[in-house]
Amino acid sequence: MSVIKEFKEFAMRGNVIDLAVGVVIGGAFGKIVASLVADVIMPPIGLLIGGVNFTDLKWEMKAKEVVDGVEQAAVTLNYGNFLQVTFDFIIVAFAIFLFVKGINTLNKKKAEAPVTPAAPPAPSKEELLLTEIRDLLKKK
Repeated sequence: MSVIKEFKEFAMRGNVIDLAVGVVIGGAFGKIVASLVADVIMPPIGLLIGGVNFTDLKWEMKAKEVVDGVEQAAVTLNYGNFLQVTFDFIIVAFAIFLFVKGINTLNKKKAEAPVTPAAPPAPSKEELLLTEIRDLLKKK
């Protein structure tokens, strides 16, 4: 029974829950960025380079051939997929950079916000009495 209790305490700690929330939100954010890259950014880039889809780019090292009536697939080096994944990574990294930079800017503004100084405390009875005595001595 103590193992279950220990596991429950471990799973309910704040850091584990925060991490779980971060992973879920990160996964959703990853889908948004992947859609941004695939559906918004890459089509214009493909159009600029002549309608080429990066994932279709490959170098055929050995053509397909028929051996004993069995067709053997071509041997290709699919560098286009590598380029696509590299572009995806760069765009995702840039998007995360902008996101973190925005959060840091907001945090900096909070830290730089002028804090109104607290009003000085009212003088104590002793200070008032001493002030009166001082003023009376100045008059003499």
